[in-house]
Amino acid sequence: MIGTRFRALGLMSGTSMDGIDAALLETDGERVYALLPARTDPYDGVFRDRLRAALGAAADAAEAALARELTERHAAAVRRLLADADLRPADVDVVGFHGHTVRHDPKQGVTRQIGDGEMLARLVAIPVVADFRRCDVAEGGEGAPLAPLYHAARAEGLDKPVAVLNLGGVANVTWIGADGGLIAFDTGPGNALLDDWARVAIGRPMDENGRLARAGRRDAVILRALLADGYFRRAPPKSLDRDHFRGALAAVKSLSPADGAATLARFTACAAALARAHFPEPPRRWLVAGGGRRNRYLMDQLADVLGGNVVPVEDVGWRGDFIEAEAFAFLAVRSVRGLALSLPTTTGVRAPCPGGTLHLPPGRERPRAED
Repeated sequence: MIGTRFRALGLMSGTSMDGIDAALLETDGERVYALLPARTDPYDGVFRDRLRAALGAAADAAEAALARELTERHAAAVRRLLADADLRPADVDVVGFHGHTVRHDPKQGVTRQIGDGEMLARLVAIPVVADFRRCDVAEGGEGAPLAPLYHAARAEGLDKPVAVLNLGGVANVTWIGADGGLIAFDTGPGNALLDDWARVAIGRPMDENGRLARAGRRDAVILRALLADGYFRRAPPKSLDRDHFRGALAAVKSLSPADGAATLARFTACAAALARAHFPEPPRRWLVAGGGRRNRYLMDQLADVLGGNVVPVEDVGWRGDFIEAEAFAFLAVRSVRGLALSLPTTTGVRAPCPGGTLHLPPGRERPRAED
């Protein structure tokens, strides 16, 4: 419905654990009419370590306290973005709050994100949609990736087929066909392994611009062993927990810091290249989003294994740092409208699946679009 528009705010705390991305946009959940201000609020090292410690851990009092603080940090990010945009809470129709994933194991019917949507709604005085993944997993889906419908909306007018590769902590791809068909799945590691190796090997949070990797030489024997992981033989839809490939760190521990970085970067690129076997036809180009697109060495490796035509999403006017946050703003509107958030070809869910839980703060009604 072209005249049905919402002003939505999306929030994302990704598996790279670098901070909170917040983005405003105007959308009806089918088209994107305007990109509004966006910002990132980085996590400090201590809080990042607390998030890392929560990965895979059992829910307990410490996790509950972490979830409260995470929610408060998201509320602060919302307030800062509203100030940047010169908006009041009443000017925003809905917030899409992903929370932070601490466990993702769809084979066991589990996907767990910490963060309190009801609390966030009270703190920011805006309706909040949260709990985006649970319905999909309950209906037989992987619960991830959830951004493909947003990718498709943004790709309107681009030459197709096209592939959107998001290099977050985990990498995922969306293939968009000329007929609008979608195929999506996690390809393998994204930034998580590279960041974890930099932290262990050189005491830095990341390999800035891939300089460490560029100084190294990849180990072909280790690389072959890493690419033999059974995940790559599975047909999509499929998804990963952040730590699925954690054994790769042990595999490269005998290498120098530079050689380890080079090997892991090549592994990330080759894993993405294996995705091509699942596409009906080759994409005309690969659009790369997420923090990994800033790693020049990794981008060079992708261009090498994919045969060129690999560009950052900025080349088509997208905001590479905020695609995921924008996606959850978009999905929040779809949730309010009762539209599907996932499809059988994007998560393996049995049928197109709506989802999300709406939390209304005192004094606010269910969001309604303005014509």
